[in-house]
Amino acid sequence: MTKMIAMILIALGLVVLAYSGITYKTPGKPVDFLGVHIETTHSHFIPPVAGALALAGGIVLLVAGPKGD
Repeated sequence: MTKMIAMILIALGLVVLAYSGITYKTPGKPVDFLGVHIETTHSHFIPPVAGALALAGGIVLLVAGPKGD
């Protein structure tokens, strides 16, 4: 189980670093104004530093994880 988590962290860290950060959008609160329904979105950014931390954490888990896996 630890190896799987480590591999996922390494893969996600590499993807974030390869794209120099990732931007994604989530739906926001809809607004009704004068009978017009407007959908809103919120933009979120995952910085490259988070990718580097995930990569380092995955490597540490992989190297220092339990030897019984």
